[in-house]
Amino acid sequence: MKRVENKVILVTGGAMGMGRSHCELLAAQGAWVFVADMNAAEGENTVDSIRKSGGKADFLQLDITQESQWNAALAQISERAGRLDVLVNNAGILILKSMQDTTNEDWDRTFNVNVRGLFLGTRAAVPLMKKASGSTIVNVSSIYGLVGAPGASAYEASKGAVRLFTKSCAVDLAPFNIRVNSVHPGVIETQMTKAMLDDPAIRPALLGPTLLKRPAQPIEVSQAVLFLASDESSFVHGAELVVDGGYTAN
Repeated sequence: MKRVENKVILVTGGAMGMGRSHCELLAAQGAWVFVADMNAAEGENTVDSIRKSGGKADFLQLDITQESQWNAALAQISERAGRLDVLVNNAGILILKSMQDTTNEDWDRTFNVNVRGLFLGTRAAVPLMKKASGSTIVNVSSIYGLVGAPGASAYEASKGAVRLFTKSCAVDLAPFNIRVNSVHPGVIETQMTKAMLDDPAIRPALLGPTLLKRPAQPIEVSQAVLFLASDESSFVHGAELVVDGGYTAN
């Protein structure tokens, strides 16, 4: 028995980077994965890769900041699958600016994607998730929803909001047997961060106090997402799963 056998899972921001890693692992573990992203070309590539490996996946083009697009995406999942077992709110943006240099537009854009988009999707998904016999929501926050760091005030404030939104939803959705948890990754080696991590002048500052002295690979975060998506975490609710190599412990 695979760990998420026959579960229907929607992953936002699933086309590239950490999101693609989540999709590939969940599909390999038996889920029917709906890969949601604005980037249709990369999203279809992810779906093709999963299918070639024997997994089951479909692509949904989705701008998470648009309520109408959420409603359309969930209607498609309802029509094709009849239920939604797991929602992985992974999509997000990062604007690297100090508080003093952050514009109103930077702040609003960050919160529109990282917080409002997650709220819209969660609210829209709940009616369909009630049809499953126990479902779960995994919100991808960050270690910067737990601790501060220079140069990303809007991002950190938004990820802190995700952390407490998760706890609020855990309270509100418990009567419907919908579990809600957050994942807090540390420094991850992706296409976006690789150039900085390869630069010996930047790498130490980026890793900061990470005790394991290295960045995580996307699959290491995906394993945490898999655990929360599976029935193995059946009594984990309203929790923060930190995957940071000891960053926040130091």
